[in-house]
Amino acid sequence: MHVIVTGGSSGIGLAIAKLYAARGTRVSLLARHSGRLDQARGELTAISSVDPSHIQIASVDVASASQTLEAVGLCERTFGPCDILIASAGIVEPSAFDAMPAAAFDEQITTNLLGTANVVRAVYKGMKARRGGKIMMISSGAALIGIYGYTAYCASKSALAGFAEALSAEAGVSGVRVTICFPPDTLTPQYRREMSMRPAEAELMMGAVKPWSADAVAARIVRGLDRGKARIHFGLSLTALAYFGPLIKPPLMWWFSRKMRKITGQGQEVSLVDAVDGGFDRGK
Repeated sequence: MHVIVTGGSSGIGLAIAKLYAARGTRVSLLARHSGRLDQARGELTAISSVDPSHIQIASVDVASASQTLEAVGLCERTFGPCDILIASAGIVEPSAFDAMPAAAFDEQITTNLLGTANVVRAVYKGMKARRGGKIMMISSGAALIGIYGYTAYCASKSALAGFAEALSAEAGVSGVRVTICFPPDTLTPQYRREMSMRPAEAELMMGAVKPWSADAVAARIVRGLDRGKARIHFGLSLTALAYFGPLIKPPLMWWFSRKMRKITGQGQEVSLVDAVDGGFDRGK
């Protein structure tokens, strides 16, 4: 079996790659930075059960359709057709919309949405011809509700949900399974950078909920793929938003708007989710 992972040099992508590599699967890691890819390959080959010849890397910017097609083609010529695609490459640059440079907005849309489409396109035709294969798109809990300072990120990750649903309708008749997941805050290098930029208003809304580990998120994703799930959720609050969003979101957004108007800097503010249900955890 051949698994291709974009964003495979760190975070959730790397954690998923480790799980498949430990099973003896051939794994191709795709990411932009060659140095980080070398380190990631070293981490995978350090696993005692992993055959180093079953790991390969390719430096590519998934925002480029031509680069992505070329890199995937190279990986498939070496390890055979892609059986499972993990589209994990993504970026986040939180900032209020009117303070966000247009280039930063565009980059998030391009990488998170178009980058996913590019790598899916690169494997999809072959999967259809073979009448089999799995595609996993890594979205975000931010796709389920609008968050202050995350206009570009929420837009790009929400769009993935529509993309996955529509593609699933097309792919099902060919035996290709399309899955999407909506992880919570996850301890990754990108998350640590994101936290240094996250607006205080977003913290008010999201609360101080302990993030998940990348290993825990990866384990749930792989387990969901093994079971053939179409959508994978994490924690009570994100699951509730996914299934009951039209009922839940209006009071949540009303509460947030009211709180924003009344912030005085006195006392300790509670998070949006804490105010609604007494503190259901976004990440467990």
